[in-house]
Amino acid sequence: MSSIIQLLPDHVANQIAAGEVVQRPASVVKELLENAVDARATDIKLIIKDAGKSLIQVIDNGLGMSVTDARLCFERHATSKIRQAEDLFSLHTKGFRGEALASIAAIAHIEMKTKQDQEELGTHIIIEGSKFVSQEVAVLPKGTSFAVKNLFFNIPARRNFLKSDIVEYKHVIDEFQRVALAHPKIHFTFYHNGSDMFNLPPSTLRQRIVNIFSGKTNEKLVPVQEETEIVAIQGFVSKPEFAKKNRGEQFFFVNDRFIKSGYLHHAVMAAYDGILKDGAQPSYFLYLTVPPNTIDINIHPTKTEIKFDDEQALYAILRASIKHSLGQFNVAPVLDFDRDANLDTPYHYKDLEGETPTIQVNRDFNPFSEEKPSKQFSSYKKPEPTASWESLYVGLKHDTETFSAKSDFTFTNEEITSSLFNDEEVEQVVHKTYQIHKKYIVSPIKSGMVIVDQQRAHQRVLYEQFLVSMTVHQASSQQLLFPLNLFFSTNEMELIAELQLSLMNTGFVFEESMADHVVISGIPVNVTESEVSIVLEQLLSDLQDGIPESSFSQNDTIAKSMAKSLAVKTGTYLTEKEQENLVNGLFACKDPNVSPFQKPTFITMRVEDLDKKFAI
Repeated sequence: MSSIIQLLPDHVANQIAAGEVVQRPASVVKELLENAVDARATDIKLIIKDAGKSLIQVIDNGLGMSVTDARLCFERHATSKIRQAEDLFSLHTKGFRGEALASIAAIAHIEMKTKQDQEELGTHIIIEGSKFVSQEVAVLPKGTSFAVKNLFFNIPARRNFLKSDIVEYKHVIDEFQRVALAHPKIHFTFYHNGSDMFNLPPSTLRQRIVNIFSGKTNEKLVPVQEETEIVAIQGFVSKPEFAKKNRGEQFFFVNDRFIKSGYLHHAVMAAYDGILKDGAQPSYFLYLTVPPNTIDINIHPTKTEIKFDDEQALYAILRASIKHSLGQFNVAPVLDFDRDANLDTPYHYKDLEGETPTIQVNRDFNPFSEEKPSKQFSSYKKPEPTASWESLYVGLKHDTETFSAKSDFTFTNEEITSSLFNDEEVEQVVHKTYQIHKKYIVSPIKSGMVIVDQQRAHQRVLYEQFLVSMTVHQASSQQLLFPLNLFFSTNEMELIAELQLSLMNTGFVFEESMADHVVISGIPVNVTESEVSIVLEQLLSDLQDGIPESSFSQNDTIAKSMAKSLAVKTGTYLTEKEQENLVNGLFACKDPNVSPFQKPTFITMRVEDLDKKFAI
């Protein structure tokens, strides 16, 4: 029998590896930015078009590459980061596999320009799908420029799996923020479709966070700092009152590398135990520094998962340090009934020496002086003596006589009022609907009964109301006495600008839009002032997470998201009138059978079905 095992050609192996390394444009952004950081660049520019589908370009002023390195860097497992297997346990660079550039070159058009500082001329290379098209000598500035065009041009199936530009752009922003937060000393610039999105100069860690997530972030942050033999922790957590519904602003960095860890996230949530609302998520930016030999990064190609040697100790230290910070800055309540809060010394006053108090003496004061300080009481006015109480009734004698003369007056008392209606004529109010477990509404019908899910039913009613107001006629809005200022990050502000017309049709009135916040002077009638920020945050989250793919249009997406946010929740008590209105509103809808998310809104039970249940 002939042999059937054979080695794969390099270009096929590269395309298979690309499936692990490059899932979407954001993956390319991550690899190129990390390479620029490893090249010791101090200024990095990221330029993308069409959310990275047409162009991803990273320009840095790092070390650059020689002619040989420029050609060799596109080979598989060719890297400058490690030399032997033992180096994996003392990593100080972002990359080490040597697969990224080979994988990217296999599925895109790449144009690379690079020059070292001591060289006079640089190298200009063009590659299309792992094939070297040209290599020339060129006059270039110091550093490296990578331009990745037409991603997945030779794998159309992979390109079709990409989501909308809004979703892909969100992922690119996420990767950019992760690298920028890990390296506050590097100048980062980000351009999207010709617009300047981020310009982050070298700064402190706190200033970098504020520059990325708008100026309002500064007042939310509580510093965390702890140093032990196992780990050194520094960074910031947010105050409980600024917690959000989504998990957008949660970052762990280990040795300046972004990671995801459900175990460490649980430690943070444990520190907030008892001071957060249900479902609320705190923001945190935590930087852990551990010895490189106590972690294993080589688990997953994306390198966002790390294995720690002593996870339990890390959990305890992280939880205790956050709890300590929240208590130190009087964020978390302390339940100690024997403690006098007035005797607490703030931490930053602990080692300060007390100043000698100054004593002021009034040498002219004489307690035996006969002069009365009458001027001090000049505003006091002695009340005038009132006449005797009999004077209050002077002149009432005549009125009393008149009153007694007309004694034929009759007054309407309670008994006469109650007898205006006969008990037989009063129609007894019959309960038409019942609420069960604050979740379902039961309404009797001729053939049996209808059981309605109150949350899904209300979602359907609101969804159709919003669609009508956006497409047929503009909805009415209620003006606010004091306009609302809502702060958002840069990419969220860009999204709001795109959605502004549709939101205005639902009833929102935008007074003005600034760089980092919007001023809202009017809101839809069925939205309360406290719900505005929740509705908009949920809408932005839904758009960025890819819900538009299941919708017909942008208006449909907005209507679904707002209906989901504003619908009455499971566990809410409804009065009889509210129950009736909800049931009537549901069956007045065009499609009452399902919610906007294609879940059934009600079921019917016939009397025959009930009879079968009781059949013996």
